[in-house]
Amino acid sequence: MTQALTLTTARLLLRPWQESDLEPFARLNADPQALRHYPSTLDRAQSDAIARRSQALIERQGWGQWAVEVRATGQFAGMVGLNVPLAELPFQPCVEAVWRLLPELWGKGYASEAARASLDFGFDVLGLEEIVAYTALPNLPSQAVMERLGMRRQPGTFDHPALPAGHPLAPHVLYTQGRADWLQRRP
Repeated sequence: MTQALTLTTARLLLRPWQESDLEPFARLNADPQALRHYPSTLDRAQSDAIARRSQALIERQGWGQWAVEVRATGQFAGMVGLNVPLAELPFQPCVEAVWRLLPELWGKGYASEAARASLDFGFDVLGLEEIVAYTALPNLPSQAVMERLGMRRQPGTFDHPALPAGHPLAPHVLYTQGRADWLQRRP
């Protein structure tokens, strides 16, 4: 598959990146509140690099970490999709579900809605047998999204290899979703 797809939900578009997405994405990545569960905020060059890398993967494989747009307004909302992690994690190989939205759009159910579309795509189109999600132990909002999606928290924690031992965000929790359970729960 090499054609970049756009996923449509009731309220959102998960689509390829546009140049106009870079400024609001950089604002999101520079926001200490939005990235409070990450080791640091990102500068514009780092933020642009993530968007361009995400778009290159979408162009190459047809899927990835899409830009999210609110259909009713055309507003850029953030980034949601599927990703193959680069870090050496104890549960690889895997495909992870990811989301990062502008704080002013939190609490509207957009993360769950967009992540659900990503999981549907992963299971229905890509034929994945499992999709994972993980986050820093204190990141309760993301864990709530994982639970709303019906993902199962796995026992224990693991230390993210990109963080030094003892860093307060190093302990991470892992959630998984198997294809059979996902398909069984759908209407």
